[in-house]
Amino acid sequence: MKYRFLAGLFFLAGSMLAQQNFEKALEYRQKIGFLAAHRGVMAHLPQNIAHANELSLLFRTRGHKTYQSKYRYPTYGTTLFFGTVGNNKVLGKFVAVYGFADIPMVRVKHYHMDFRLSLGLGFHNSPYDPVKNPMNVALGSKFNGNICLGMKHNYHFGMNAITFSIDLTHFSNAAFTVPNFGINVPYLSLGYARTIVPVDATKFNSKDGVPQTPMSMPYNRWLYSATFIFNGKQMMPIGGRRYPVYGLNLSAKRIFNHKAGLELDFDLFSKQAILDYEPFIRKSQWDILQMGLYAAYLVPLDRFHFVFGMGAYIRDKYSPEDPVYHRIGARYYLKNGIILNLTLKSHFARADYLEYGIGYTFNYRKRQKNHAQ
Repeated sequence: MKYRFLAGLFFLAGSMLAQQNFEKALEYRQKIGFLAAHRGVMAHLPQNIAHANELSLLFRTRGHKTYQSKYRYPTYGTTLFFGTVGNNKVLGKFVAVYGFADIPMVRVKHYHMDFRLSLGLGFHNSPYDPVKNPMNVALGSKFNGNICLGMKHNYHFGMNAITFSIDLTHFSNAAFTVPNFGINVPYLSLGYARTIVPVDATKFNSKDGVPQTPMSMPYNRWLYSATFIFNGKQMMPIGGRRYPVYGLNLSAKRIFNHKAGLELDFDLFSKQAILDYEPFIRKSQWDILQMGLYAAYLVPLDRFHFVFGMGAYIRDKYSPEDPVYHRIGARYYLKNGIILNLTLKSHFARADYLEYGIGYTFNYRKRQKNHAQ
C-alpha cells in the first residue's frame, strides 16, 4: 500500500506537468527546528537541532477553473524532504515525499501568505529495535505517514520568489506497528523559487481567452455516499499481534460554495483488537462493534477535499479509548462517483489507525447532470 501511495504522488505530479494551464516552478528550502517531546516517555529524545532540506515542484493555478480565483489562486505541488528531526543517533535520518496545497490567506501585489496542507510518505533508517535501538519509543517502523501543516510567506519579483515558512512536520505509522508515539517537529525555513514555465493569467479572464471551467462537484445540494474502510492496528505491548480493522462510513455532504462544505456521518467500526481487550471476557463480533456520529468541515479544491472533523461514539460497549474521536485527511472524487479515501483517525493526540477507503456517491451522476443544466 505504501508503494502504491508513493507511485500515486509521482503519477499526479507527472499528469500535472502535462497540463498547460499551470505555471511551473522549482523551489529549494533549508529548514531548522527542534523535536517536540509531547509525551513524558519521550523526554530523552530531543538531543540535536533538527536540520532538513526540501526540494519542491510547484504548480501555480492561474484561473482556468472557477474555484481557483475563489481561493486567490492556490499552488499545488510535490515535495522531497530529507534531513533530521532532532536526535541523529536514535531517530536517524528521514526522507519523505508529500503532495501539498498552498491556499492563499492574504494576497497583496507581489506578496502572499499561504496556509499549507499536505500528506505524504516518509522513511527513516533507525526504527525501534529491542536490542539495537530500544530508546526509540517514537517510531516502530521504517515507513511512516507524513503530515505537514504550516504558514508560508512569499515575495515575488519577476521569475523569482523568496519564501519564509513556519510549519509543523509530523511522522507516524498510525499504530500499524508499535511503539508509535510519533514525531512532531516545528520548523522554520527560508527558500528560493524560480519559475520555469510561466503562464499568462489574463487569458483565462478575458472575453476572447479560454473560458473558466465550472466546479466539478455540485454545490448547495446534498450528496449521499458509503465508504468501506480497512487497515491494520498493532496493540501494546511491543511485539504484540496486529489486528485487522474494518469500517463503514455512511455520509451526507453538502458543498456550500467553492471554499466550504459540511459532512455528517454515521460510522461503524470493527476493530478486532478489542477481542483481546479485557481478555477474560468472552466477546462476539457484535459486542466489539462501535458506532459513532461524526461532523466535519470540508475544504473542497474541486474534486480533491481536505477533511477536518470530530465524532463521538454512541455505541462502545468496552470503551477501550476516549469517548470522542477525530479525523483528518483527504478524499478524491472520480467522475463516476467513486471516492478514494485516506484519513487518519485519532483520539486527541493518540493515533488510532490510518483509514484506507473506497466508496461511492449514490446520487452523484444525477446531480452532475442537473448541475450541468
